[in-house]
Amino acid sequence: MTTVSVKLPEQLLRLVEEAAAERGVPKSAIIRESLEISLRERASKKKPSCLDLMRDLVGTFDGPADASVNKRYLESAILADYKRGQKKRR
Repeated sequence: MTTVSVKLPEQLLRLVEEAAAERGVPKSAIIRESLEISLRERASKKKPSCLDLMRDLVGTFDGPADASVNKRYLESAILADYKRGQKKRR
């Protein structure tokens, strides 16, 4: 196991010492366990993907099935947006 030095505020060190004394384990065991729990919780709360955020909308709109991979549809959509923008400027 690798050794790491950590600076703790006095209040936090007291809490670690109290927990270690209650359980009869070294302070390092309390710190390792706390870090492990904290990092696992963080990993389990990963940011949602774009699909996760819009899952209820997927498949609800009409259109060609291959719109996301067919360049023809992308080009026509870009041209339509451009033409709409031209009309608004006049």
